[in-house]
Amino acid sequence: MPPFDPAAATAAYMASLTQAQHDRATSYTHGGEWLLLWGWLVALCGYWLILRAGMLTRIRARIERARPHPWRATAACAAAFTVANWVITLPWSIYATWWREKTYGLTSQAFAGWLGESAISLAIQTILWTAFLTVLYALLRRTRVWWAWGGGVAAIFIVLTLVIAPIAIEPLFNTYTPAPPGPVRDTVAALAQKVGVPSDKILIYNGSRQSNRYTANVAGLFGSARIAMSDVMFARNADIAEVRGVVGHEMGHYVLHHTLWLAGGLSLLFALAAFLADRLFARVARLMHAAGVTGIADPAGLPVLLAILTTLAFVATPLFNTIIRTEESQADSFSLVHANEPDGLAKALVKTIEYRASSPSDLEEFLFYDHPSVEHRVRKAMDWKAAHPP
Repeated sequence: MPPFDPAAATAAYMASLTQAQHDRATSYTHGGEWLLLWGWLVALCGYWLILRAGMLTRIRARIERARPHPWRATAACAAAFTVANWVITLPWSIYATWWREKTYGLTSQAFAGWLGESAISLAIQTILWTAFLTVLYALLRRTRVWWAWGGGVAAIFIVLTLVIAPIAIEPLFNTYTPAPPGPVRDTVAALAQKVGVPSDKILIYNGSRQSNRYTANVAGLFGSARIAMSDVMFARNADIAEVRGVVGHEMGHYVLHHTLWLAGGLSLLFALAAFLADRLFARVARLMHAAGVTGIADPAGLPVLLAILTTLAFVATPLFNTIIRTEESQADSFSLVHANEPDGLAKALVKTIEYRASSPSDLEEFLFYDHPSVEHRVRKAMDWKAAHPP
């Protein structure tokens, strides 16, 4: 028998899809890269329209007509801004997150269902965003180093969101049911026990309600993990090897504490961005003609602050992607070591090519990909297979 050739095996996996399928995936991916630019511009336009309308200055002035009520004024401005921005950018959201997905066959969700879920998301965002901004503006009023404290507040809010999301938020959008007894549940439970992930909550959810993407996840913190697999996996004939490969990857995120590392990294980046925003605010406020805004601590200037932060986040996209891409690569390695299903992982990865072109250039991958390319991930799995023969 000839020796196993990782390069040939990788090429065979890539060739399991037709050229038309690869071309379609490339078209979708390149369009998504342009969406980053247009999404940033749409966001800036929305901020400018809200600022020029003077809505937030009127709300602040009305609340503080008799005497200062900074907490109340901040909460009201934050809530009003969130709702107004949602309304202004709704046509763009419809195109970017529903119509385009529908066009490429990545969702079968009706528009009414999408809009209803978007409204639920708006309610959740309004509550969380208002709470966060109320605390952040309190720091702005009390200390010159608000940006440093703001990083800590951001970390706390990220962790709290990660804790409550599987319990109180995700069930609003999908139905989670215990995986029925059988080989899939037994396999996942055994792997969870092996790597130290709680195995009492192994769930299947109706992810096909929103998306036709092949996915699973392990969510929760501090021993509250639950393992959830989308019904799309089984609609697309996932076998036990694929289940082990995919779930092993997701368990890697949990065991390696990637969510906490990501929360810490994002909080540090937020502190840096807030520091820059503190220095740039007056100049950008003049550029945006922010009439009636008295300074960075004025909640009516929220569109100016967010214009700065959004622009910095847009510029830092390659950095964000590199951080996440590194964690994804580590999770792949975890799956290969502990699940030892290189072919199962490779088969699952090939099924994700329809929404992530498989073979970008190194520059494109660095700039735009928050996961390693499928070709690189499959080659890594085949290299593992060559180094660890059955």
